[in-house]
Amino acid sequence: MRSAFTFNANPARIVFGLGASANVAAEVSGLGCSRALVLSTPFQAEDAGKLAADLGAMAVGVFSEAAMHTPVDVTEKAMAAFEAAGADCVIALGGGSTIGLGKAIAYRNDAPQVVIATTYAGSEVTPILGQTENGLKTTVRDAKILPEVVIYDPNLTVGLPVPMSVTSGLNAMAHAVEAVYAENRNPVTTLMAVEGVRALRDALPGIVADPSNIEARSEALYGAWLCGTVLGTVGMALHHKICHTLGGTFDLPHAETHAIMLPHSAAYNAPAAAREMQPLADLFGGSIGGGMWDFAKSLNAPLALRDLQVQEADLDRAADIATQNPYWNPRPIERQAIRELLQRAFEGSRPE
Repeated sequence: MRSAFTFNANPARIVFGLGASANVAAEVSGLGCSRALVLSTPFQAEDAGKLAADLGAMAVGVFSEAAMHTPVDVTEKAMAAFEAAGADCVIALGGGSTIGLGKAIAYRNDAPQVVIATTYAGSEVTPILGQTENGLKTTVRDAKILPEVVIYDPNLTVGLPVPMSVTSGLNAMAHAVEAVYAENRNPVTTLMAVEGVRALRDALPGIVADPSNIEARSEALYGAWLCGTVLGTVGMALHHKICHTLGGTFDLPHAETHAIMLPHSAAYNAPAAAREMQPLADLFGGSIGGGMWDFAKSLNAPLALRDLQVQEADLDRAADIATQNPYWNPRPIERQAIRELLQRAFEGSRPE
């Protein structure tokens, strides 16, 4: 007999297709807005400026200081820019850092958001905000945080460097892996999670072989949408707790941290969620932890925390923080076991 479940769909508008970013002005108007503040990281400031120029009077400014892990002090500066410009919405152009800033603004003033996603982060379709203050990253979930419109244009991802494409794609996979064993999982999210991981598994090798392969880019963006959507629908578990700990406490790069930790957190939970994880294990040769590690290695993805300048002496502190106020998880979160997991991730060894 099928188990009981509850499914709530997040009410976002998704616009997917080659050239879809040309419709951003219409999407802003469709929200009843006319004064957009364009957001980006410093790296994408030039692209943000071009977007603002294309929008003309509809853009009232550019704020290009978005940063990893959404520091609260950066959000406060962006809020001041929003108010000074008399903006009535935000357009986030970029990946997780920029999307996070737009969500942080909306959480504070309920500004409508349009996201033009240029990586495979997936956070653009979740009502979840992770923000950092005083070296601690915390998460909050609220309906105001979910962007109203997300535009996916595979053309905009062709320039994403291969290493960033790989780690961003593995980051998206992490969302789906956690979704299949989430406490509030359901048949719909499981289908989306498995399909999302399948799409990324098939797309990433093609991107590595030929970064301009638009079919692979499109498939990866499709997979990222699915993986992000399931993360926004169900709860997070051990993997995200550890990554939030490492990222917020040691200021590690977000996607790279997820890419390194995913095989290890998946292997940790595999004994307790073997049935739920089997469809994913089948995509990677039957072993979810070892198979995903092999896949990451084949893509030349980072495999060891020490390559991110983590110090071995930091692992005890990371284990302490990761086991405080833990997220729900299918396997009990034991401090010694987590410390051993972190050691394997630090060394980059293949999980068994």
